[in-house]
Amino acid sequence: MKEQRTRSEANEARARPIGLDSFDRRVLLRLSGAAALAAAAKPVTAATTGRPQVCIYTEHFQSLPIPQVCKVFQKIGVDGLDLTVRPGGHIDPRDVVERLPRAVEAAREHGLEVMMLTTNITAPDGRAEAILKTCQRLNIDRIKMGYYAVGEFGKLTKRMDEVRRSLEAVAKLAAKYDVRPCVHVHSGSTIPSSGVMLYEIIREMPPDRIGAYLDSHHMTITGGAGGWRQAIDLLKPWISLVALKNFQWDKSARDEIGQQRWRTNYCRLADGIAPIPDFVRTVQRAGYRGFFTLHTEYRLPVDDCIKWTADDFTFLKRVFARG
Repeated sequence: MKEQRTRSEANEARARPIGLDSFDRRVLLRLSGAAALAAAAKPVTAATTGRPQVCIYTEHFQSLPIPQVCKVFQKIGVDGLDLTVRPGGHIDPRDVVERLPRAVEAAREHGLEVMMLTTNITAPDGRAEAILKTCQRLNIDRIKMGYYAVGEFGKLTKRMDEVRRSLEAVAKLAAKYDVRPCVHVHSGSTIPSSGVMLYEIIREMPPDRIGAYLDSHHMTITGGAGGWRQAIDLLKPWISLVALKNFQWDKSARDEIGQQRWRTNYCRLADGIAPIPDFVRTVQRAGYRGFFTLHTEYRLPVDDCIKWTADDFTFLKRVFARG
């Protein structure tokens, strides 16, 4: 699968006969007109700027309707949306067939694309298939999967085997619709909780069937000064998505015997512990040429979140320009 899509390729995909029902046909006919509006709304695209494409994760903009989110993202200057399609997200999975085409239409009316979905898919059930089938119709070729709990202490090997089998089953279903499911490298009590753990789980799976979703925040938490770089090295063939966000360590209360406790706190890209320029360079050195998703997970009022997100994108453009 191609890492970056072009508008001409998207138009060709929409023109192919794919057995759409009458609702989909009406929506996708409108999308053809929206593409023309997009060209007028945003004549200078990432393809002409020379930088990688960037989308923004929509979780912390969910108080806004999707058309308004698109207007905000267009003003910031990014290329698209990392749209939440999960319970509590911008679109509930039960409504994906009806609402996802409308979200794509709204994005294109603002010169943007829905570049990926963030889902809670962990098994090849009917709801997962509805999402994947709708993605194929709309030329969305990759999704973020949901999370697997680490389970009981002492049984990690068994649990990793169970997760591996689940990933293989989801990947088999997703291949039917030419969508790549991507596994987020998280931290804490989920599987995987590091890039090395993800490598151990997917090392026998074809890279065109399953993707690694790198994350500068979580990989720095679990990878320290150099472990995140080693994980990128191991995961090179599978790298399919990259999230950029940052954090600082804040003091919390001491425990009952006096041990100082700490917690992470999200901060702007330029202000945190994760070395964003080095992380981006390393990902590109590994051969990744796809888009980046900007995770501005600030626990702030939406207007402040918009401002900090715009600041992050300005900084990220400087990172890309430095090469």
